[in-house]
Amino acid sequence: MTASAYATVAHVRFRELPTRIALAAFIGGTACFIAPGIWPVAWFVAVAATQALDWWIFRRFRYNPQWEPDRAYVALTCATTVLGVAVYAGITAYMWFAGGEIGRIFAMVQCAGGLLHVSLHMHHARPVLISAVATHATYFLGLPTFGAIAGGQWHEMLIAIGCILYMSHLVVAVRQSSMTTGALKSARDAEQAARQKAEVASAAKSDFLAVISHEIRTPMNAVISAANLLRRTRLDDRQREHVSMLIDAGDVLMGLLNDVLDFSKIEAGKMELESAEMVVRERLAALRRLWEPRAEANGVRLTVRIADEVPHAVRTDPLRFQQILFNLLSNAVKFTNAGEIIVAVGWDGARLTLAVSDTGCGIPAERLAQVFNSFEQADVGTTRRHGGTGLGLSISRKLAEIMGGSLTAASTVGQGSTFTLVLPMSEAEGALAEPERPAEAEGVLAGRSILAADDHEVNRRILTLLLEPHGCRLTLVENGAEALEAAELERFDAILMDMQMPVMDGLEATRRIRAVSLNAATPVIALTANALDTHRAAWESAGVHAFLTKPIDPIMLAKTLAEACAAERKVDVETAVA
Repeated sequence: MTASAYATVAHVRFRELPTRIALAAFIGGTACFIAPGIWPVAWFVAVAATQALDWWIFRRFRYNPQWEPDRAYVALTCATTVLGVAVYAGITAYMWFAGGEIGRIFAMVQCAGGLLHVSLHMHHARPVLISAVATHATYFLGLPTFGAIAGGQWHEMLIAIGCILYMSHLVVAVRQSSMTTGALKSARDAEQAARQKAEVASAAKSDFLAVISHEIRTPMNAVISAANLLRRTRLDDRQREHVSMLIDAGDVLMGLLNDVLDFSKIEAGKMELESAEMVVRERLAALRRLWEPRAEANGVRLTVRIADEVPHAVRTDPLRFQQILFNLLSNAVKFTNAGEIIVAVGWDGARLTLAVSDTGCGIPAERLAQVFNSFEQADVGTTRRHGGTGLGLSISRKLAEIMGGSLTAASTVGQGSTFTLVLPMSEAEGALAEPERPAEAEGVLAGRSILAADDHEVNRRILTLLLEPHGCRLTLVENGAEALEAAELERFDAILMDMQMPVMDGLEATRRIRAVSLNAATPVIALTANALDTHRAAWESAGVHAFLTKPIDPIMLAKTLAEACAAERKVDVETAVA
């Protein structure tokens, strides 16, 4: 018998204690009405005393559920149970002998109820159950048997036979209840084990994605950055074509990696949305500039039609809006070899409607619903002909639903498809202020002193090739400890910091640099292959100026550095004036 079984009985008896006392009061009152006398009152006092003893003996199990009782304490609990039941059921003897016909009926009903109660609530601990049932059964069978023998009314033995039948049915019911309880407990334990296993698997998957993302981004940084640097050199037409193919393939690979990471976040329920103002026409114009050359390369015209009632600015999650539209345009360009792609934008006062229509191959009706399933495409040959994981549309629909909207599709084979995005938005109050023009990198970065920490030699070489043409003076170090040492000796205009490095990681180095007066206010820019939201949050808590991921976008890197240096220069001027 496990300790938890006694603990279960102890908790049940403690929970049912007020009910037992209230029922004893009712039974005692009824006994006084049927057979007036002092005995029902004395019986109630005795019940209260034995219930208090029961509470005292069983409390050890409640306070320490894992305690394993020895034989002596088990015997004590059984003796306490026998005493408590003997007293509690003792009223049946009084009613049997002093209550007349009604009293005997009441006695049998009360005793049957007591048997049912202890059988259902004490079956977890067999020694306690036997102690309670045996005591009740002594009254239940003994009273009619004694009455039949003492009074010579042998037909009253039929009552005892009925009691035996009742008890046999009760044994079956209790056994069934015990089996059901055991099955439920096993199912609950299995569910708990499965949940824990799923949580461990989810954590392992998150760790794997973080590692694989870092390990893929690190070499891809070298591949894509080297290709961008190569494109800046003097190339003939064939060489330029080869470089473009290399960059396009790298972009596709990074797109697939980002899709997998986003899908994982959505499945884990960790996708978080932001609310910011977005200039609708500017966002659409940027996407058009990105996709129009690719569409024209296929001989397809890309047209954007924005209704007059569409507001200048709305409040939404600009990044996720752009991601959905990017996937829809990617899908349209991928499957359209001739004709036109039309992006039609409308507004009904509370929702932005955006329909992307193409004149591509179309989707069969029986396959249309499946294009939104994860890792599925319209037919088995799609991946071979066009590439992709089948995640783009699935992620887009889930993002739309998370944002409170919808994404639907309509298509006719041979004529094309239309994907309609509907998102609830609020119109931004007033026009967005004209953004400050970003500083020209060449002007701001010339002569600037930049500290860059990265443990990969190739990455340090790439940073040199990307930033030296801007006139930067670079100090390159291999880990956070060296970055901290350099920051203690020299004032820098900006610091580029990797995350995972030997000796000291980038987060710790950043926090320590913030405590060094010489570069305490110097903008630190995270430049890392760790691109998950948890990594971004960790950098934000460390107080970085910006968060950039690898592969390095040369334009974004120069722009971010220029803004950081310009902001730092502005702080220096204000400090000098003060």
